[in-house]
Amino acid sequence: MPEAKSPATELLTHYSSQLAQDLERNVREQDQVRSEIESLQARLLTLQHDHTVLATMRQALESGIPLQQTPVSAPVRGYGLPTASAPGAVRRKQKTPTLVALIRAHLAEQSEPCSAAEIATALSEAHPDRVIKTTVVRTTLEGLVARSSVQRLKQGHAVFYTSLERNGPDEEGPR
Repeated sequence: MPEAKSPATELLTHYSSQLAQDLERNVREQDQVRSEIESLQARLLTLQHDHTVLATMRQALESGIPLQQTPVSAPVRGYGLPTASAPGAVRRKQKTPTLVALIRAHLAEQSEPCSAAEIATALSEAHPDRVIKTTVVRTTLEGLVARSSVQRLKQGHAVFYTSLERNGPDEEGPR
């Protein structure tokens, strides 16, 4: 009978060794997958950021935002719009300010930060002839944040915006 235990012991040793190797291989594969996930998550974050920048740029182009802003200290026609003789001027109806100009003017009048929804509601009430969507206002605000015209403030999950171009007591406001 001692011979019968020997093959069982050898078999047990073989399986034990195989299990140890399988466990080591499993741990290595887990580490490799974790590394790949971290790399993919970093890549995803980069792509999401790029998407936000590209969407903001597209929104800026579609809403007629000049690519080079005129100095804030020299507003033109009360809305910050270029005149027809200004370089890079875009032809548009003289009485229709851009959404960017409306948002800037609204934020400059506010003493407290506003959410995109609050701004969209206020602008919709002030301009009932225009369709102003909260998502478009938010995208436009993010474009203004990217150009350092507006500051983004986060309070928990809420996001508020405030103008960085407020008219001080020494400055003359738009006419």
